[in-house]
Amino acid sequence: MSTATSQRPVSARRKSGSGMYGRLGEGPMAYLMNVPALVVILSLIAFPIGYSFWLSLQRYNLKQPGLRRFLGLSNYIELFGDAAFRNSITVSAAFALVVVSMTIVMAMTAALVLNESFFGRGFLRSLILLPWAMPGVVNGLMWRWIFDAKVGALNGALASLGFIDSYQAWLTSPVAAFFIACVAEVWNILPLAVIILLAGLSTIPNELYDAARVDRANIVQRFQHVTLPWMLHPLLVVLILMTMTSFRAFDVVYVLTGGGPGDATNVIALQTARTAFAFTDFGRGNAYAYIITLVTLLISVIYISFLYRRGKVDV
Repeated sequence: MSTATSQRPVSARRKSGSGMYGRLGEGPMAYLMNVPALVVILSLIAFPIGYSFWLSLQRYNLKQPGLRRFLGLSNYIELFGDAAFRNSITVSAAFALVVVSMTIVMAMTAALVLNESFFGRGFLRSLILLPWAMPGVVNGLMWRWIFDAKVGALNGALASLGFIDSYQAWLTSPVAAFFIACVAEVWNILPLAVIILLAGLSTIPNELYDAARVDRANIVQRFQHVTLPWMLHPLLVVLILMTMTSFRAFDVVYVLTGGGPGDATNVIALQTARTAFAFTDFGRGNAYAYIITLVTLLISVIYISFLYRRGKVDV
């Protein structure tokens, strides 16, 4: 008898009103079964986020532990009068603008080329993933070695070709250091953008290009009226991802220039790490981190509001 009962379908046992299902009902039972997962998520994600926000509302410096107290939004308000914050936010905005612009142009060009049929296309598609697989620290070390003032590969190549008489200290120039950091960041994140855009290009029906050729549209007109409307959604994804990544850039800049020379490459993520760990000011350091979050969230909302509806196309 007990064997027959255990072999009954679960739905039948629920309808019978016996067991835990019958006492709690299906809805409350579903919530109860998800309690362990919710506890893990809250412990690993929600608690650190909430605790860091709580720290950002306090005066909390390990050099002065006795002066810890609640300040409200004072840390956020004082940031706008801080010259280091204004400089780092300006450098980060310029860095993100240059990196995103270069990435979009180069990624779209590479995706259009790799979308064509030619010998070795598969090998090139695999090769372009290589920079993305490289950790940011290794990427920074590689570019630092290339532009090193004493043993740099670039200096060696230019001297061998007769373009320079002596080795140049490229990273001591503020402008040169800034653009070298931008190139290093673009080199690292470009493959992800190419993959996304290449996936978008593969969804465009060939019939649209055939119809455009019948209408005698040249290559620029086909890109403008066929490719670009279909690519607005992939471009939106790339814009959001690249902006968030470049605005929060840390490892490449830290290894390559250390924020220098002066404050030329002192991006806000680097200033956040310095404030929190070098100056041990955890209150203001966490306020920096939330400013980064709010700025990236605001930029993402602006991108979506401007581009999402324009990306709708009728087939």
